[in-house]
Amino acid sequence: MRFGEHLRSSMIKEYYWYYINYETLKKALKTGYVTEPTPDNSKPDRKPWTEDDEKHFVTILESELDKVFNFQKIKSDEIVRRIQASEKEVNDVVSRLDSSGRPSAQAPTDEDFLLLEQVLSDIIADVHDLAKFTQLNYTGFQKIIKKHDKETGWHLKPVFAARLNAKPFFKDNYDAFVVKLSKLYDLVRTKGNPVKGDSAAGGSQQNFVRQTTKYWVHPDNITELKLIILKHLPVLVFNPSKEFEEDDSAISSIYYDNPETWELYMGRLKKTEGAEAIRLRWYGGMGSDQIFVERKTHREDWTGEKSVKARFALKEKYVNDYLAGRLTVDRIFEKMRKEGKKSEAEIADLERLAREIQYRVISRGLKPVTRSFYHRTAFQLPGDARVRISLDTELTMTREDNLDGRQRTGNNWRRMDIGVDWPFSQLPPDDVERFPYAVLEVKLQTQAGQEPPQWIRDLASSHLVEAVPKYSKFIHGTATLFPERIHLLPFWMPQMDVDIRKPATRPFGIQRPLTSTSMSANETPEDEEDSDDEVSDEAQASNGGARTSRLPPPEAEPDALFDETDGNALDIEERIAAQPLPGDEDYPLYDSDEEYMDSDELEEARRVGGRYYYEQLAKYYAQNFATGLITVLKALIPRPRPTNMPPPEQRGIAVMGNKRTVKRFVAPKGKRIHVPVRVEPKVYFAAERTFLSWLEFSILLGTIAATLLNFGEDYITFACSWAFTILAAIALVYSLMLYVWRVDKIRKRRDVKRVYYEKWGPTIVGVGLVAIMLANFGLRIRQSGFMAKDGDSSGDLRGGEL
Repeated sequence: MRFGEHLRSSMIKEYYWYYINYETLKKALKTGYVTEPTPDNSKPDRKPWTEDDEKHFVTILESELDKVFNFQKIKSDEIVRRIQASEKEVNDVVSRLDSSGRPSAQAPTDEDFLLLEQVLSDIIADVHDLAKFTQLNYTGFQKIIKKHDKETGWHLKPVFAARLNAKPFFKDNYDAFVVKLSKLYDLVRTKGNPVKGDSAAGGSQQNFVRQTTKYWVHPDNITELKLIILKHLPVLVFNPSKEFEEDDSAISSIYYDNPETWELYMGRLKKTEGAEAIRLRWYGGMGSDQIFVERKTHREDWTGEKSVKARFALKEKYVNDYLAGRLTVDRIFEKMRKEGKKSEAEIADLERLAREIQYRVISRGLKPVTRSFYHRTAFQLPGDARVRISLDTELTMTREDNLDGRQRTGNNWRRMDIGVDWPFSQLPPDDVERFPYAVLEVKLQTQAGQEPPQWIRDLASSHLVEAVPKYSKFIHGTATLFPERIHLLPFWMPQMDVDIRKPATRPFGIQRPLTSTSMSANETPEDEEDSDDEVSDEAQASNGGARTSRLPPPEAEPDALFDETDGNALDIEERIAAQPLPGDEDYPLYDSDEEYMDSDELEEARRVGGRYYYEQLAKYYAQNFATGLITVLKALIPRPRPTNMPPPEQRGIAVMGNKRTVKRFVAPKGKRIHVPVRVEPKVYFAAERTFLSWLEFSILLGTIAATLLNFGEDYITFACSWAFTILAAIALVYSLMLYVWRVDKIRKRRDVKRVYYEKWGPTIVGVGLVAIMLANFGLRIRQSGFMAKDGDSSGDLRGGEL
């Protein structure tokens, strides 16, 4: 499907005449052929592009830009006026509420609130439609400019970029609309009685314990997602006394680590018990005077504790002295103790936290390494932290280190050449990583066994989000900004090359009973370089507009993955993961841990040095030689060979109905993909119980051998006793080596199949037992046969003598 066809199928009926005339612009690029096309030469050379052709094309392009810009501005102003009118109506209806709670003749009815809700829902749909209109037209201009430069050889892109900046219809920020609509919709939904509470939403708390699930959101779906959420939760405004400004939602964090060992990065990546992350965070611009010093501690589930984030506030002018140890903790909290706003126990907890963080920063040599910046839109009932949703957009990570000789921070705790001026164009490419998606975090504080609200479950299983458990801004930024120093990558890195957009498989989102927008507006397929702006069929249904999406017909059976289930059933991501993969069930998705496991152990031995290193080095080369020899012998042995099949076209796991195709991700050379492996104490106990079972079996075999040896009288019993003794010794030594090897791999969190599955040991022992018993049985039969023959011969002789 070409972009022109996609544009026509995605147009909103009411906006039809205001879209970019893509077909006219394409025709303006055609100059005619030098010679007429013939059957043998269907595409002859075109006439050269002249200056008059360029002027004609630019004139049409400017006209289209003016048309789109003017309509977008008019429509945006119209939405502003409608929001203002709705605000007056809502305030008028709410003011008629009797504060005493008694019925009144002028009191608003449920129909009044229902009518207001319908009006606001229509405005919400218009905001969504305008956002999709803007995205689609911006994509159209980018495509036609790219096509122009490719076909004519005249470079118009730099010049037209200045024209786009002069009429930036695509830079309209809808966050102000979302905040205002959220406030009005919350008043209407609660019938004039919104939930009251602390608007800081945890700003006064020092410890947080939540269950958090993280998702990636494609930029095409951000506005729609915000509009969906605000119908259920209001936007949390930290300072309701002032008008919304973009800087108010900015959050910046400086993460610290040891640039030599990267111990905090490794601990957070591997999720080891007690792994910490230390960061300094501030809200708003660089002028913010309050800095939060935070420590996040990971706790394993088997400990019975939850991961906790603890923090305390510090004035910006004291940060450097505090981190260097020149400012004592007692002086920091001296003023707080005098004011008496907190109890002595709370102040003691904060002092202990401050001392621990200060000690770790100094003793471990922690330095600023990575900064994360984003704009956060939080949805939460004020003072109620049971359900909290945050959407982080314009996520960007920057370097804060001085490792390469360039003084970014100097002796300061953060660099000062950037602030909240996203997208930080002044930085060199090596210093900045602009994350392509928004990050949605759903934080729940529910009681044990309690299910989250149904709308959250529907949102999590919709086409608008992609689940990425345990995603970390600190881990992602550090891994991408320090490619020469970080060699262990998080498991989501291969997913960065996979399009996360999915077709809408159920009616979910902002909808109207009209024609749908069936594809993301910013779709830019890779094959445009060789084709005429083609859009893949798979991406056509990635996002719906504010109308009915293209869904399967009603008579079609829904996908079993999305069937409604009871509260005890798996969610959509778990149901997908629980399905068996085609082919070998042990097919690994990430193999890099096994590929580089031996080299890592050799590197650790090299750091230890001495005799231990040479022993490990000899063992390493011996294993490689044995592996190569076995490979050569297998290749020389004549046997049936499997047919080589072409690799699958999809990357990753593609879900198509009840079928999935898989492609293994290979880590870049010199790097490994870390696969999270959960290790609990019961895993060690299970390995120990397995060893004890082997030990019991070996003792049993040894007892049988000793009994036969002590009470046997012939050579058969003697041979069987020796066979049982050898088998018992083999089982004992094998089980001991296997136990030591398993414990080592579990301790190192290696994802090795033999840790949990062993097929050779039981097979050899079983075959050995069967062989010994059959040999014993056969020898006994043979001995009985010889004895019978000897008896018959003796009888004949005795008869003859008689």
